[in-house]
Amino acid sequence: MDQYSKDNLETRETARLIACDKVEGTAVRNRKGESLGSIDNIMIDKITGRVAYAVMSFGGFLGIGERYHPLPWSVLTYDPSVGAYVVDLNKKVLEAAPTFARDERIDWEDRAWGQRVHDYYGVSPYWM
Repeated sequence: MDQYSKDNLETRETARLIACDKVEGTAVRNRKGESLGSIDNIMIDKITGRVAYAVMSFGGFLGIGERYHPLPWSVLTYDPSVGAYVVDLNKKVLEAAPTFARDERIDWEDRAWGQRVHDYYGVSPYWM
């Protein structure tokens, strides 16, 4: 059986590794257990292989008014006891965070923008 067999492709999660399609849709909660949103996408640095951001959907109703938050991957911690990623943020802090709408174009290559996002969350940029 080769490494690309049907059985291996269906194994999308181990104790330490997870396929990106299983991360997408995972809930994000704060330390109080409040739901903040869910992971809409992840952004991976193609050169280093590091996960740079988890793009979290937040707010809105039925997709109207929904905003997307680029969370530096380093601010997320997976908590298997609740099956969610946990961030040390409250909703007020998140409401003031850098966001974009579905129809806005983000220049992910803009280091100044990326620095502002990382500064807001108080963490070092993924490229450092």
